Parts: sequence; C-alpha cells; structure tokens
Amino acid sequence: MPEPEPSPRYDRLAEGYARHWGPVIRPAAEAVLEHAGPANGTAPIAPRDILDIGAGTGALSIAAIRHWPDARVTALDISSAMLEIAEREVRRLSAADAARLATSAAPADRLPFEDGTFDLVVSSFVLQLVPSRKAALREARRVLRPGGRIAWVTWLVGGDRFGADRVVDDVLDEFGFDPPEVEQRSGDLASTGAAADATRRAGFGAVRATAGELVHRWTPEAYLAFVAEFDEESLFSDLAGDERAEIEAKLLSGLQALSEADLTMRLPTVYVSGQAR
Repeated sequence: MPEPEPSPRYDRLAEGYARHWGPVIRPAAEAVLEHAGPANGTAPIAPRDILDIGAGTGALSIAAIRHWPDARVTALDISSAMLEIAEREVRRLSAADAARLATSAAPADRLPFEDGTFDLVVSSFVLQLVPSRKAALREARRVLRPGGRIAWVTWLVGGDRFGADRVVDDVLDEFGFDPPEVEQRSGDLASTGAAADATRRAGFGAVRATAGELVHRWTPEAYLAFVAEFDEESLFSDLAGDERAEIEAKLLSGLQALSEADLTMRLPTVYVSGQAR
C-alpha cells in the first residue's frame, strides 16, 4: 500500500483548526450519527466496527464512541497532526472508552483496510476536499461488510455571503494583499440529488439525502482569531509585528461595527446515507 501523501498544510493548521473551526462545525458533524440508521425507520443494529473518513481532530469519532458503547472506531485522516489531537481529545473519556479509538494516517481514496472490515462508515466535511469524491465513496463501499451503512455530511453550493468576510476582504485589500488562492478540490455538492446520485453510483442502495444548515454566531474577537490563526494563518504568520497589530486592530474595529446578522454564518449542508449492496 503506498504511503499517504504528506500534508504539511493540514499539519501546520491542526491546532488552529482545533481551536477555531472544529468547534464551529462540531454540532453538524455529530449530527451524522442521527442519519446512520435505516431509511425505513426500523431500529438499527448497533455497529461494532466504525470507520470515520477524514476524521480531523476526532469530533465525530469521539461522538460515535459515546453513542455506541461497544463499538470500535478507526479515525482516518491524511494529517498525522490532526490525528494526534484526536488521540489527545479521546483521553478525556474513560480509559476503556479511549482504548476503543484507533487512528490511521491515509488518504480517503486509498483506504489501508481489507474488504468488508467495517459495519459503518461516517464522514464529516471532507468529501468536498478529496481529489476524487467518486474514488473515496467507492473505497468506503469496498471496506464495508454487506449490508453495512454509510452516513456523511458536506457543504451544498450556495448560501448568502457572510458579512464578516466582506470586512476581512476590504481590510486586506486596503493593505495591499491579494485574495487567497482557491483550494483545488472536488467541490461542494450542487444539490441533494447530486449527493444521492454520487452515493448510488458508488454501490449504495436505500440512499437518502437531506438538506441542512450550519448556523453559527461569531463574536468579533472570535472571528478575528479564526482569520489570523487559521483561515489566513500563512499570511498573518509572515507579517511583521507592527503591521500585524495594525491590520488586526483595523479588522476588529470593522467586525465590531457589524450587526448580529452579519456575524451569523449560515452555510447549507447535505446529509447522505445509504446501505452497501
């Protein structure tokens, strides 16, 4: 099995992600577990072996450990630094519960597991980032036992422009900085129908897709920290101390002038589930 590609960006941003972005998406990530059961409403059989693809710092993996007290969970991510934080966070549970988490550093489209290893595959906010969503979903199908289930969430295209981002763009433009390059990725889903179709084509039946929305209200101080220590970390880390302080002061002033509505982020999501055929 080839070694996973290095992930210097995600490794570098792991601590900032854990502090500033992970808590924002955690409620929507944990809600994946609500979509893991059969579509017909029958009581699901508790899974024993669970794979969390793109586990990041472990929010969904740890939620699964809490939700199913007999399950073993494997948290997989391309970033070893992210997984180190997951291992740190799971130690907040009992020793017995922490022992039910294993980690694996590997890409989503080349899973280092035998066919039919897991009862349930879950994933939160990673299938918009992978080089090939088609390959990642097919790999998820491959490692599931017959009748095993998948449940995942990612972003839908659309949503209103977040008011705080206008302030950030204007201030950075004022100081002569170009907008950040758009990350190459498979992209956000165009619709719930597109999400369901992609899952069916990967070999899943009884597929259902449900639209949702992540809503998070930022404080000006929290959003400034998010921008400087995570979202635009590479830019801010290269600034001289005086220039950084000036830019941060200007950003904070602009953010403090925003209304509560402009500081409320609303991002459309889609939850998808299905059963391995």
